[in-house]
Amino acid sequence: MIETTTEEIPRKKIVQILGVVRGNTIRARGVGGDIVAGFEKLFGGRITAYITSLNEAREEAYRKMISEAEKLGADAVVGVRFVTSEVMPYAAEILVYGTAVKIK
Repeated sequence: MIETTTEEIPRKKIVQILGVVRGNTIRARGVGGDIVAGFEKLFGGRITAYITSLNEAREEAYRKMISEAEKLGADAVVGVRFVTSEVMPYAAEILVYGTAVKIK
């Protein structure tokens, strides 16, 4: 499976568009993470508890998108995009989407 943010794949021809595929997850900050983040915030710099949580959420959403593309029989997903939005205080949705295609 090829995944790319571009709309085309060099030296490949898109022969069929299978449709939009997406994956998402919603994550809330936990009390433990908030405590650690609070201490890190006091000293400035990176807040590793949140970085780790968001990276895990992105990977989960990405895997879900790929799984959806595989179910459609896709060879690639083009135009991959990530969106993050707050759905309620202290909870964020990570959405990743793209277009599943057959290539030659």
